[in-house]
Amino acid sequence: MTRSLATYFVILTSAAILAGGCAKQGLVKKDEPIPPAAAATPATTVAGAPSTREAGLPKEPVADAAHEDRKPQESKAGAQVAAMDTVFFDLDSYALTPVARDTLAKNAGIMKRKGSMNVRVEGHCDERGSDEYNLALGEKRAKAALDYLVAMGVPASTVSFISYGKEKPADPGHDEAAWAKNRRDEFVIVSK
Repeated sequence: MTRSLATYFVILTSAAILAGGCAKQGLVKKDEPIPPAAAATPATTVAGAPSTREAGLPKEPVADAAHEDRKPQESKAGAQVAAMDTVFFDLDSYALTPVARDTLAKNAGIMKRKGSMNVRVEGHCDERGSDEYNLALGEKRAKAALDYLVAMGVPASTVSFISYGKEKPADPGHDEAAWAKNRRDEFVIVSK
């Protein structure tokens, strides 16, 4: 009887381990350009983008005052963030607001004027939610901006994207003002 119970326990444990599996590698595709065939119009890809729920918190609007302190920065790799403006998002959303679309139109104009410039769109989230959730949401935010830039006439071969999730906050605070600054896409010039 105890032998069959031990066998049952081993089988049950093995099944649980196999069913749980391992974490998927490559959840976020790093620096991958989008082929022109994958680009869609803003009306279908961006404006109609559904929002997701982040950590079960209610959706709160982003105050424009929270985004006024945008300043050119240098990334750790030394690439410039200077000429391009940051795009901000509402809580738990990757839909582009009218303000975000205006900012992207300005950024697209800069990119088209400097045709040989390659830019990386970096998606970021606030600290709420799991690492996996925020990496996926950051990727959706970066991809929404990339798709909009391509729809505005920026060559897809000059734009790549990456998600940092909640790993690189712009503001280390733990309140709505800090979180609003962290829900963003940054545009890094990787080569001219």
